[in-house]
Amino acid sequence: MKILFFTLICLIGLNAIAQDDFNAVFSKINKEVVSNSRAYSTLKDATTTIGHRLTGSVNGAKAETYAYDLLKSYGLDVKYQPFEVESWSRLTNETKIGDSGDQMAKYATVTLAHSPVKVSVTAGLIDMGNGLEADYLKDGGKVKGKVALVYLGVLLGSPEGTTSLHRSEKTAIAIKYGAAGIIIINVVKGGVLLTGTASVTGKLIPIPAVCIGLEDGMAVKEILKTKKQFASLSMTNFSGMIKAKNVIATIKGSSLPNEKIVVGGHLDSWDLATGAIDNGIGSFSILDMARTFKKLGLSTKRTIEFVMFMGEEQGLLGSKAYVDNAEESKSLEDVKFMLNYDMTNDPKGFSASRVEMKELFTSWGAQIVKLDTGFKNIFSAGAGLHSDHQPFMLQGIPTGGGAGGRLPNNSEPFYHSDGDVFKLVDEQGLKNTVRYSAMLTYALANTPKLPVSKQTEEEIKVFLQSNKLEEPLRIAGEWRW
Repeated sequence: MKILFFTLICLIGLNAIAQDDFNAVFSKINKEVVSNSRAYSTLKDATTTIGHRLTGSVNGAKAETYAYDLLKSYGLDVKYQPFEVESWSRLTNETKIGDSGDQMAKYATVTLAHSPVKVSVTAGLIDMGNGLEADYLKDGGKVKGKVALVYLGVLLGSPEGTTSLHRSEKTAIAIKYGAAGIIIINVVKGGVLLTGTASVTGKLIPIPAVCIGLEDGMAVKEILKTKKQFASLSMTNFSGMIKAKNVIATIKGSSLPNEKIVVGGHLDSWDLATGAIDNGIGSFSILDMARTFKKLGLSTKRTIEFVMFMGEEQGLLGSKAYVDNAEESKSLEDVKFMLNYDMTNDPKGFSASRVEMKELFTSWGAQIVKLDTGFKNIFSAGAGLHSDHQPFMLQGIPTGGGAGGRLPNNSEPFYHSDGDVFKLVDEQGLKNTVRYSAMLTYALANTPKLPVSKQTEEEIKVFLQSNKLEEPLRIAGEWRW
């Protein structure tokens, strides 16, 4: 009997492995994407004909229509998911720093999103180092009513183990301690100016916030060591309710249609350039993944939704709207996994928020290696914030995506800057994202049983704490435990 039992267990195990043998389909996906991928050509066309894709702008609306029409042309079932939110865009900005009055010189800066609609502040400038809570506690309250000068990353010479925070979180701390404004020093050489939101909530903040180039910012820091300085921040911006739309293409599952795999990335971009890297390479990879599924007539057990989120740059607005909508319709429980592609390029493996996915992900990766040894089948587990996976993750839904890739053509310094243009895109890296990610999506949608499920409230709390996310979530007002 023991021998029979052992034999049955082995057979069950072999059957499970056989059910996850996706070699044939992976080979079809590989051939199709290598030969016929349209990710590069459509991204080039969109950046040329549309330009930037700022949510709430005319260009943003054009991008929504572009994605919808493209998916329709591929023969997919497509719908809009409209949402109404408060949007923000920049108008005018002037920053001066110096001794006082006529001695103040103009500096090149860019306004950070969700700064006030109209504001003019002149006040003493205080160096607040890394802009962390500890820096303000050491300050003894001197920053109150002053403009804080803060480094975006972690300064050389900082205590070992010092961790950085997002620009919005550093701004929230400055507001908490009474700063009248904030100037954030970019970490990129060459005077590159970075934009992005300075708000943890996606709503207007009460103080002006700007980014200054690395060289100018560090020079001002040096002056402050021996000489008192003042800063004048004057700006006008737009803020108002706008209508935007996520774009969703659906492939209905066969045997498990109520179990859903969401494959998402943000279509929107900032307005300083054309957002080719952030997030053209992610969103247009997803569009081509959807094309590949339809072209090959791939069927899946679970339903797949390919989602183009809008409003990510202004506070994850589209992905929050998706999750809110799913909660209202009581369909959030249907979402079994969320794959997020935000500036993903040429992945060498897969990532997941849950370490329990390692065995499955690497078993599928081993099948990919047979097709392409350039895929290294690495696996990383962990979690972060500030992209469209976050609203799903905070509801306990497992998330993941590509791992181990690098941005093409030294494009990292041009993140959120006027240098984020199409010439930085690498066609082969884009193809690699499409084919490996399409394979991962197919496998997730067809594997008989996923080893992870939606976490309970207590499990979410422990998970977030173990990934050191409690502090930034508290700053953002999103810690509910």
